[in-house]
Amino acid sequence: MRVTSHRSLTSTLSISLLSSLSLRSISSAVTQTLAPPSLPATPENHTVQNPNPNPRTRTPNEKQFETWIDKLKPGFTPPDVAEALRAQPDPDLALDIFRWTAHHRNYKHNHLTYLTMIQIAVSGKRYGHAETLIEEVIAGACSPSVPLYNSVIRFCCGRKFLFKRAFDVYKKMLNSNEAKPSLETYTLLFNALLKRFNKLNVCYVYLHAVRSLTKQMKASGVIPDTFVLNMIIKAFSKCLEVDEAIRVFREMGLYGCEPNAYTYSYMAKGLCEKGRVHQGLGFYKEMRGKELVPKNSTYMVLICSLAMERRFEDASEVVFDMLGNNMGPDLLTYKTLLEELCRDGRGNEAFGLLEELRKRDRSMNERTYKTLLNGLHF
Repeated sequence: MRVTSHRSLTSTLSISLLSSLSLRSISSAVTQTLAPPSLPATPENHTVQNPNPNPRTRTPNEKQFETWIDKLKPGFTPPDVAEALRAQPDPDLALDIFRWTAHHRNYKHNHLTYLTMIQIAVSGKRYGHAETLIEEVIAGACSPSVPLYNSVIRFCCGRKFLFKRAFDVYKKMLNSNEAKPSLETYTLLFNALLKRFNKLNVCYVYLHAVRSLTKQMKASGVIPDTFVLNMIIKAFSKCLEVDEAIRVFREMGLYGCEPNAYTYSYMAKGLCEKGRVHQGLGFYKEMRGKELVPKNSTYMVLICSLAMERRFEDASEVVFDMLGNNMGPDLLTYKTLLEELCRDGRGNEAFGLLEELRKRDRSMNERTYKTLLNGLHF
């Protein structure tokens, strides 16, 4: 039995070995048949074999990148790189070029190339790349410049979580001898602060920053324009610091600035909300004397304030002036004026005024009229 098993195993191994040898010989024969005839080793026929017989096909982006790189001549300068970056429509390839050039000897990016690359990244909505570049600028990767720092501040002011970073850049400008804050710098920072003045208790938190910026702007010799002064007046008026707002208003002539409709609107509205209605009315009359038209909200605050002060004739004049300028009070403003007349025992006058308002205010519908009429009491 053992002899039979041994013979069977031997025959099986033999068949397997023969099969393997036959396959190798067939493969070898096929290879020899398909292979080209060998040439004699002569100097003319001696060629170097390609170490990579299957090279990777380049992608279109790689080809485009190499095309742009070829345009940069040896010894390129930052203006050359900036021009190449601006000519690149793809922000990702522009960043590749920016990084590639940084590795060349005897070359270093300056404020021009960083400014160009940040602008390209922001316009291309590559905000993550823009933040990385900004951190490099803050860390001192390039020489400072006012346009570069202002561009960084503008980007940071537009991103909520980078708001404090904008003031870090501003501090670098204060300590720099080459890039001091400009009027644009203060405009960006004041505007960013004013956007956070949405509630009265929040206003006081940022009012200190407004005061500090104002003092630093004056100390640095930067002359403000009407737009900046209006933002300062608006900040003080929103916080009901009307005396400081009046002081800034009176300083406008020193800087050669002329108050406009926004200036007077902020002043009149702030004074009325503070309870100094007479002064607020004075600013309103002064601006109307200059043929300046208040904002819609200023009109309504002034009307309500005058009505609660029992100055109904003045309030009515302001209402008609508002309607004459194609603006209309809201329901609350109308109710305040008419109900205060009724409380003063002048219900008939309130009814007559309502009828006159109905004729002049084309936007007053039947529902509003009935609501106001039902609120009257004699």
